[in-house]
Amino acid sequence: MSSSFPDPLNKSQAPSSGPVSANQSTVQPNTLSDGVIVSSQPREGFLTGSFTWMFVGVLLSAVTAAFVMNSPQLLLQVQDMWLFLLIGQLGLVFGITFLITRISPIVALALFFVFALTMGLTLGVIVFAYVGIIGMSGVVSAFAGAAAIFGGAAVYGYATKRDLTSLGGILFMGLLGLIVVMFLQIFFFADSSTMSIIIGVLGVVIFTGLTAWDVQRLKNGAMPNINKDSATVMGALALYLDFINLFLFMLRIFGSSR
Repeated sequence: MSSSFPDPLNKSQAPSSGPVSANQSTVQPNTLSDGVIVSSQPREGFLTGSFTWMFVGVLLSAVTAAFVMNSPQLLLQVQDMWLFLLIGQLGLVFGITFLITRISPIVALALFFVFALTMGLTLGVIVFAYVGIIGMSGVVSAFAGAAAIFGGAAVYGYATKRDLTSLGGILFMGLLGLIVVMFLQIFFFADSSTMSIIIGVLGVVIFTGLTAWDVQRLKNGAMPNINKDSATVMGALALYLDFINLFLFMLRIFGSSR
């Protein structure tokens, strides 16, 4: 049984025309079996597949979060399992990332959906808490704002002629610094709304840049040594994390301004 899953917008490659001499190699690298080849040519099917699975993951998280918010018993259970869920989510992200070349695309996709499901559990608790602070209208506004920023950054990453490769390292360094600042806030500035707003703004800026960077590298097929289907899952995971973090930092901004 094949381990790959279908990409509805993927077009099969046409066979080469003309005779092949005995001295010519009949095996050519392709995105289906020998890794995604870095190329200047856009790979719309690959990028579209990543967005498709990303949106499915976000929808799964949203449905799960809504279920948690409407079940007081489940809400308490998720709060009790908070640390376990957090560790499990980190394990899934690192597991998918480092084992992507050793597991089948179907397994990688299943792990991604498990991750989206567990994120939905924790998001249910987080959103429930913010509803009490900014109301449901504030949560909806934060989500709409995150969606608008994500969409704008994605369009920029796709359309820009500027090479954003070097931007990735800067953004990841900024992300590490932001994580350190967030830990410092817990111990030294827990009640500072100003610090929360600053962290929220920095988080939005960083993940806006990461969204554009991710979209450009996915467009260019910049995931060598991974077959196309597995690379599509990796792309979906990256885009999912970009969007969810944008939403969480927008919630922080809205919550701190009240």
